[in-house]
Amino acid sequence: MTYSIAVAGASGYAGGEVLRLLLGHPEARIGALTAASSAGSPMVEHQPHLAALHDRVIEPTTPQTLAGHDVVFLGLPHGQSAAVAAELGPDTLVIDCGADHRLENAADWQAYYGGDHAGTWPYGLPELLTADGLQRTALAGVKRIAVPGCNVTAVTLGLQPAVHAGLVEPADLVAVLANGYSGAGKALKPHLLASEALGAASPYAVGGTHRHIPEIAQNLRHAGASEVSISFTPTLVPMSRGILATATARLRPGADPAAIRAAYEQAYSGEPFVRLLPEGQWPTTAATLGANTAHVQVAVDEKAGRLVTVTALDNLVKGTAGGAIQSMNLALGLPETTGLPTEGVAP
Repeated sequence: MTYSIAVAGASGYAGGEVLRLLLGHPEARIGALTAASSAGSPMVEHQPHLAALHDRVIEPTTPQTLAGHDVVFLGLPHGQSAAVAAELGPDTLVIDCGADHRLENAADWQAYYGGDHAGTWPYGLPELLTADGLQRTALAGVKRIAVPGCNVTAVTLGLQPAVHAGLVEPADLVAVLANGYSGAGKALKPHLLASEALGAASPYAVGGTHRHIPEIAQNLRHAGASEVSISFTPTLVPMSRGILATATARLRPGADPAAIRAAYEQAYSGEPFVRLLPEGQWPTTAATLGANTAHVQVAVDEKAGRLVTVTALDNLVKGTAGGAIQSMNLALGLPETTGLPTEGVAP
């Protein structure tokens, strides 16, 4: 069966990556391509790498334009998806790549995003460990999906096996990330210009202000934590895409390093898109470029009494568009891996 798919925000990075992957999806037929300020312009001006779509013209993002499709992806700025989704029928599978429907707690939304909370949709991280098993079982047949934040995916995949196994103290977590600039979107801002960014690394959203913090805590509570406290610091580094997330946690008394490795092997041994690397081999962002794959490694710092995890992924693929299509496949009853690359591009 072929599914008609519309993409709102088609001129942006997330929308463009969704389209790149859909062009290789055997069950996808690309329908309306919409945006706001770029409406009326040809796709070739915004996504020149998508040769198959060069002759398409971007339409305005309206309920009328998006109606009639089997699937609608929303690659819109935070706070704009809810109003559009509310106008789409219950038989349409709507996948929000923004933040509007990720959080379960309205107070968290108001504290980190502001305004009214739009409600919570089924969460699009199939590998998330939950009290009932895995989140993928909750995605079968759903009509609304909230795609995780890219940083959230990296930190969650790095820490959740140890949290789920009760081997670390989730009230003492630290995460420092190296992030590619595409995670900031296409908006023109002085600090995102090449003249400012090349040759420089700079932190942002320091001191507990990053909007992904409550989402990370939410995921780790699903994985079994009773209380979560995390110091989270992202850093922009001069690469176009990719996340390298180093996350540490204080070991619980008596935690055995062998048990930690076993917990990660058990969590990820059957996962098609999460690779626990051989001991001693560390993830690099280059190895996951263009792939819907996260590479994970763990070690125990015995002197510090801490678990150290490093996770690499492509923020536009596994961190956003690839994870969204992976979740779409599950919702539609397709094989989860359909149309998704697992091999990176190198050099």
